[in-house]
Amino acid sequence: MILGSNLRTIVIGLMLILASALAPHLKPTVIMADSMAAVNLEQMIPDQFGEWHKERRELEQIVSPENKIMLAKIYNQTLTRAYLDNYGTRIMLSIAYGGDQNDEMKIHRPEVCYAAQGFQVIKEKTDTVSTEFGSIPIKRLLAVQGNRIEPITYWIRVGDKAVVPKGLQQKLAQLRYGLTGKVPDGMLVRVSSISADEKDAYRAQDDFIKAMLAAMNKEDRARLAGSFQD
Repeated sequence: MILGSNLRTIVIGLMLILASALAPHLKPTVIMADSMAAVNLEQMIPDQFGEWHKERRELEQIVSPENKIMLAKIYNQTLTRAYLDNYGTRIMLSIAYGGDQNDEMKIHRPEVCYAAQGFQVIKEKTDTVSTEFGSIPIKRLLAVQGNRIEPITYWIRVGDKAVVPKGLQQKLAQLRYGLTGKVPDGMLVRVSSISADEKDAYRAQDDFIKAMLAAMNKEDRARLAGSFQD
């Protein structure tokens, strides 16, 4: 088992070295988003689904003015909303879409974004959310600032697949497209809530994600979470 893991690491490392060496000669030129239907996040994400409905008051964003300017340069569109269920549970949703999924998009990862706003990210782990359509590879974070405790769930879509939100997996997905001369689009979807009960917060976030995906049409669902394997 250990030998297999080491071999896989070596193979991946060699692939990255080879891809880096070939990169100057295989620079992707075809922007996949140019041949796809335009993304409109406001229309794509329903205002109401399952037990959740959009909160009408404006949501305070955890983004500094400087970061807003930077994000506007990196992403084509962003969407930030808050939702409430019938019991008053509040979920915050943040989506960032980029037609050119390049290395700069990793700047907006929650680990980086929250730390830049003075939070401490004290826990992180990879996980999956199982939906009726299949599983999504996700990352769980726990961010703390003073008395504010914020469990976070997020995923990244590169091209037609959601990838494990780690640098290596995301890079390999980009390289897979790059070697075919294509530049994939990408989506970062973040769901969070303010709660000291970490377990209950993640359960509510999973329920929110499942209900949101179930309320979307197949095409929009694929743009948000990629195609499902199981």
